Formats: sequence, C-alpha cells, structure tokens
Amino acid sequence: MTRESQSAVLEAAPTQQKTFFLVLAAISFCHLLNDMVQSLIVAIYPNLQRTLHLDLAQFGLISLTYQVTASLLQPIVGIYTDKKPQPYSLPVGMGFTLCGMIVLSQAASFGMLLIGGALVGVGSSVFHPESSRIARVASGGKHGMAQSLFQVGGNGGSSLGPLLAAMVVTPYGQGSVAWFAPAAVLGILILWRIGAWYQSHMAAKQGSQQPVLRRPDNISRKTVWVSMAVLVGLMFSKFFYLASLSNYYTFYLIKKFNVPVASSQRYLFVFLFATAVGTMVGGPIGDRFGRRLVIWVSILGVLPFTLLLPHLNLFWTVVMSVPIGLILASAFSAIVVFAQDLLPGRVGMVSGIFFGLAFGLGGLGAAALGWLADRTGIEYVYQLCAYLPAIGLLTALLPNVKKKELGV
Repeated sequence: MTRESQSAVLEAAPTQQKTFFLVLAAISFCHLLNDMVQSLIVAIYPNLQRTLHLDLAQFGLISLTYQVTASLLQPIVGIYTDKKPQPYSLPVGMGFTLCGMIVLSQAASFGMLLIGGALVGVGSSVFHPESSRIARVASGGKHGMAQSLFQVGGNGGSSLGPLLAAMVVTPYGQGSVAWFAPAAVLGILILWRIGAWYQSHMAAKQGSQQPVLRRPDNISRKTVWVSMAVLVGLMFSKFFYLASLSNYYTFYLIKKFNVPVASSQRYLFVFLFATAVGTMVGGPIGDRFGRRLVIWVSILGVLPFTLLLPHLNLFWTVVMSVPIGLILASAFSAIVVFAQDLLPGRVGMVSGIFFGLAFGLGGLGAAALGWLADRTGIEYVYQLCAYLPAIGLLTALLPNVKKKELGV
C-alpha cells in the first residue's frame, strides 16, 4: 500500500470505531494556541493606529497580506500532503507563526508589519491542512464532531486574542506581543508529539485492507463541481461578513458609541466567543441531522439579525452580536465536511482550499471594507454587509448527500 492510498484509508476510516479524544483535544488546543497568537494581529490595530498613524486601508492590507499568504499556500500544502503525509510539518508551521509574532512585536514600520503578517500566514498554511487531516483520522467516523472540536480551538484562540490584548497589549504596548512566545513554543512541543502519534498510526494501518469511501452514489461529477462552486459562494458570504466584524468591530464601536479601546476589545471577545460556541455545535448537529440543514440555517438564518445590527444602541449591538456569531460560525465545519464527503481521499486538498478560502476571503474582505470605510464611513459598511447572508439562498442548489460507506 502506498503512502497516498494509506492516507486515503485513514481519512475515510468509516469502519474505525475508536475515537482518539486525547489526540482531538491536543490538536484543538494547539489550534487554540496558533490562532490566539495570530489574532493578536487584529487586536493590536488600535495601538498601531496611535503609534504608527496607520489608516484603515493600511490595516486592511496587513490583514490581506497575512490572510492571502495563507490562502494561496494552503491548497498547495494540502495537495502535497494528500500524496505524502508530513506528520512533523505541524511544529514547523507553528515555528513560522512564532517568528512572525516576534517580528510584529518589534516592527517599527508598515513594511515590517507586512513581513510579520506574511510569516504568520505561512505558519497557517502549513498548520491547517495537515492538522485537519489528523482530526479526521482521529475521529472514529464522527467527522463533523471532530472537525468542530478542531475548529473550536481556533475560534477559542481567536476570541482570546482581543481579551489578552485588552489585558496585556493595550497597557504595555506593541512589544508585549512577544510575551506570548512561550505559548507558541508549547504548541511546537505538543505538535511534535502529535506528529509522532500520526506517524505510528499510519505505520500500524499500513497492512490493513480497510475500505475507502468513494463519491456518493447519487452525486455525479458535474454535481460535485457545482456544489463546490456553491460552497465557495457561501464561504464568500460568511467570511466577508465576519471580516466586517472581526477586523472593524472595535472601530465601529469606538466611532458610533465612543467606547474606550479596552472596552471595544472586550465586546469583540463576546462576539468571537459566540463564534467559538457556534463552531462547536455545528459539526455534531450536522452529523445527526445533516450538514445541508446546518448550512441552510447558519447562513440564511442569520439575515434578520444582521439587518437589525446597524440600527441598535450599544447594549443591543453587543447582545445582537452573540446570535450572529453563534449562528454564522456553525456553518464552517458543516461546509468543510460536506466538501470532504463529496471528494473522499482528498482531505488535505479540501481542507487547504476551504481554510485557504477562509483566510483569503477574510483578507480580501478586510482590505475592501477598509478601503470602503475610509471613503464612506464605518457605519455605512455595516449597513451594506448586512445583506450578505442572503447569499445563503444558494444552499438550495446543494444535493442531499448519501454516503457510500463500503469500499471500492
């Protein structure tokens, strides 16, 4: 059995009964550390605005550099690791994130901020495809649950970033970003152990004849690619709207309600924590009731809340951000696993594409919305973005997937 076919067997694993919860918890925790460190990029924007006098368009370019670097490289990494799994690539990815964080903590110019952001993007491109594959291998067939558990670590880390920034970076300045280096080092050590487990697990399965999932019987090749295009459209809706909140929510609250910087970061934490909860529940619900239903509810169902948000006072704005984050975030795990079911044996490629799209669309959204906010005002941006979830109507074009769980 070749390494490529061996990888496909491990990814499918429909007959595997054991779920390796310790591995899932470890990879989720490392995802938390990775994304916590990365989220400090956005969290320190108000500090950088005061010290380096950057405008919103420049902040958008920093986000674009970080996110597009990750977006372009992740599918390439995923395709390569589908053919040749790299168990020890995960600590290497975290190492790039560590280097980028140190550069960002010392950057005294816009150019150095771009370099630091690019290094963090490279770290993400290496980390996400292979770690998503390991989560699927360890799932015991509970793919939605495993993807949600993996992803909730990332969302939890992203939500911690602004809170830690309010507690540490805001009072102690940009250089305090380097104080989080031990978190990245801890992640490297844990990922090294996970890589060892993955390598030994592959070796143990090398001689097995476990069946590999094939494309669902009721789905044609044309339907697969139409569905992939629809999923990309849904990703656009989700991540452009999320970009408006994750990148500019603090500026929106400061501008519209005149709240202090530290308070705005705490309110951002509330929203990001809600996205973490939504991510956690989306996968298991998809396993039980179907991923298409989760996608329907999570994209289109958030529309009434987004339409109300620009017209509320501070208290209700913060309150409304909770169901928006909770509902919208539940889509991602369902979208990723839905695509993995359509293209079995291509977990690395699918994970790379969709994690890459998450970063790329988020980066393009940050840059475009920053440019628009400088010219029209941040409040207008939120009024315009409120209609993006209507793209969720495209979910009607997705097929009902009936998986074929016997081998080819």
